[in-house]
Amino acid sequence: MNSHLPASLTLSFTGFSQRGGCTDHHADGWGIAFFEGEDDTPGKPGKGVRHFVDKEGASTSPIANMLRSYPIKSHNVVAHVRKATVGAVTLENCHPFVRELWGRYWVFAHNGDLKDYKPYLHGSFRPVGNTDSELAFCWLLQELDKSHAGVPSVDELSRTLAELVPQIAKFGTFNFLLSNGQALWAHASTKLHYVLRQHPFTEVHLKDEDVDVNLADLNGPDDRLAIVVTEPLTTNEDWVAMAPGELQVFVDGAIARCSNAKCAPGCQFSSACSKASTNIAATSNPA
Repeated sequence: MNSHLPASLTLSFTGFSQRGGCTDHHADGWGIAFFEGEDDTPGKPGKGVRHFVDKEGASTSPIANMLRSYPIKSHNVVAHVRKATVGAVTLENCHPFVRELWGRYWVFAHNGDLKDYKPYLHGSFRPVGNTDSELAFCWLLQELDKSHAGVPSVDELSRTLAELVPQIAKFGTFNFLLSNGQALWAHASTKLHYVLRQHPFTEVHLKDEDVDVNLADLNGPDDRLAIVVTEPLTTNEDWVAMAPGELQVFVDGAIARCSNAKCAPGCQFSSACSKASTNIAATSNPA
């Protein structure tokens, strides 16, 4: 989730956590990370991270049960339910993973398999567990650090990611969410959906639980947020399916830029998007 004002993920997490062993088979651990700060001003997201992981399935985890009723508010949240394919079912292999770069925390979660992925790591970013996901995260941060002499802007980071991501995606399925508290980057290899919620808010029906909720009771006129998931969480909202190879960036609850030449409505970086699409096409060719 990425939002304009600090928002609670209680509603979305209620349905999402059921996919960790109840309505879906992703029962090999779960995790969630909230960026938090003392200032709720729009455009000034918090730098601190509240991070929870558990190797038990999210649908039965006592920690997940606590979070379903504990309204932590944040500008950026990354959550994940795991189906183990690479790496054992252990706490250190639970997503999302957290690292520090340029004095900010970075949070990463991945859905998919990377075959024979063995990147060269020579910097300070090393995996703790033994998943392909954490390995990819460490390589991304290593290469981001090498690509920028100073602290880059969100736009500069997006351009660099548009060049780096295809170098990992060619090894398999690389659906991921990445955030540094300033933005939320989402990349689809096979399947990701997003929905943009803003005033006027409507009533929604959860897909994983038989519950109807009027979002107008939970949000005000200034609220605006983007929710990104593998499969839609509700049955009556206009979820957008991301195209394979598409990279979206969300800031303040809206689309900031995309890597698709056919930019999404409201994209602020149309020329950059076209350039990024060219870069992706060039770097996606088999080596």
